[in-house]
Amino acid sequence: MIPYGRQFIDEEDIKAVVEVLKSDFITQGPKVKEFEEKLAQYCGAKYCVVFNSGTSALLSAYFACGIGKGDEVITTPITFVATANMLLVLGAKPVFADVERDTGNIDPDSVENLITEKTKAIVPVHYGGHPVDLERIKEIANRYNLKVIEDACHALGAEYKNTKIGSCRYSDATIFSFHPVKHITTGEGGAVLTNDEDIYRKLLLIRNHGINREKFVYESEGDWYYEVQTLGFNFRLTDIQASLGISQLKKLPRFVERRREIASFYRESLKDNPLFDLPVEKPYAFHSYHLYPVRLKDPFVGKKREIIKTFRERGIGVQVHYIPIYRHPFYRDIGYATVQLPSAEDFYRRVFTLPIFPSIKEGDLELVVRVVNEQTERFFGSGGL
Repeated sequence: MIPYGRQFIDEEDIKAVVEVLKSDFITQGPKVKEFEEKLAQYCGAKYCVVFNSGTSALLSAYFACGIGKGDEVITTPITFVATANMLLVLGAKPVFADVERDTGNIDPDSVENLITEKTKAIVPVHYGGHPVDLERIKEIANRYNLKVIEDACHALGAEYKNTKIGSCRYSDATIFSFHPVKHITTGEGGAVLTNDEDIYRKLLLIRNHGINREKFVYESEGDWYYEVQTLGFNFRLTDIQASLGISQLKKLPRFVERRREIASFYRESLKDNPLFDLPVEKPYAFHSYHLYPVRLKDPFVGKKREIIKTFRERGIGVQVHYIPIYRHPFYRDIGYATVQLPSAEDFYRRVFTLPIFPSIKEGDLELVVRVVNEQTERFFGSGGL
């Protein structure tokens, strides 16, 4: 089965990990700090704190930005469920805005009407690696004194108006994920970038049980002294993982270039296909193509299950990203049963993702195109639907 995404690991990556395994530091050591510095430099942000998953990075960013019980946070339903789940963990309420029909990103036009006196932040998600219109989101946030926290777990290497996602030019914090299907991997892992020193200091505490070993509330009692100054967790990334991240980061420009080459191949090969519409790239965006989401055209929306089944029977692991969060039983049970956003519903009915990852073989790409052509012949070859 050709997966929709997978990691790329080479001998350089393996060597980097082995070197750490032979060193004195395998948990928190110098590689963690090095990875943070290099990732911040790549994105153009002042500060970076790495975590043991994208999910723990999300929770920590929300916590550090002051989101808590009773707060409302506007986000998108077309995302992995962690975006909303971590708000619930803190006692906050996710409020779902509708999405753009072509990108699947949060629609800025749908955000402002959802703002109430309880709204604390907006969390845009750069779906599939296509940047949200951040300038418009930031303008709304500024008018109402709201935080902007970017869920960029799909978007490492992407750019908005020639500025790297992760620079935090338009936001208070940006979250990345290093799961194996993402642009680079540390096995599991994540990061929060920010230009706000206060948020940065809070993130360091949250990651490590709330422990501060440098700046104290009370007088130090000795060299061994430390203080727990906030609620915290063990969200630490290891030096083993950080060494892999450093090695992977060197290859990131090549990974993004390869993903864009694959997207170009699909675009050229499938531009005239009558089954589905291809992803767009808006003038303000440099797409990093974590996903390659296609959207079924009107005559075929009702045949989505059948079409996906055919792909999978041919060994092509297409996937659906995502079921709108408010549709899940857990969310229905806690008060979202009546939520139904027209563009999000339409996007879900149409969308599925084709395989895209740096190590995919040319023959596999040709197979994908061949199966599309076979399905086109199947539906049109005998004179119509």
